Amino acid sequence: MCPVRWLLVFVCSASLLGERSQSSRHGRSAESLALQVYRVQLDTTKGRIVIEVNREWAPQGADRFYELVTSGYYDDNRFFRVVAGRWVQFGINGDPAVAKEWRGKAMPDDPRKESNVRGTVAFAFAVPNGRTTQVYIALNDLSSTQDAQGFAPFGRVVSGMEVADALNSEYGENSGGGIRAGKQQPLFDGGNAYLDREFPRLDRIVRARVIP
Repeated sequence: MCPVRWLLVFVCSASLLGERSQSSRHGRSAESLALQVYRVQLDTTKGRIVIEVNREWAPQGADRFYELVTSGYYDDNRFFRVVAGRWVQFGINGDPAVAKEWRGKAMPDDPRKESNVRGTVAFAFAVPNGRTTQVYIALNDLSSTQDAQGFAPFGRVVSGMEVADALNSEYGENSGGGIRAGKQQPLFDGGNAYLDREFPRLDRIVRARVIP
């Protein structure tokens, strides 16, 4: 191979390694780096929900969701906050040790690019740069309340909105509520055992996985 071609190979390799190193520092795997758009299937006790994630909408949120899904974090999660016509929320792991570990892993905010219309999916948060693991699906057009507060959709439901609409909402805000309400500590302390004892009819995610 001629010297010029060797030089080109070296420069390209160094550039790729640098990009991977930078992505690692920001918590992104080489695999997720290539996934500008991907789909996640939630197998729930009511049926399947498919979410299409787009990194252009909210890169930090898209990468975190990918990490959580592929690590199995959302498997066996309860839909602990379901308000008919408003939202469905999940994202507190059923194992208190796992939930505690991730509770402290806040990520930087994404600037909001998309509106919180029906079917969009966004991370919940209480303070700026405070998003961790909790996610909600908008069951209605929530742009009038959520957009101005900075909730940044990273994806949208492309199949199974009828499933999201059918998730058990009898407990409403009483089975944990939103982060800002300050009533979630029993969920972090007791996990699924607490929810199953106090709110036994909550629907749940059986399995969450990335699909082709």
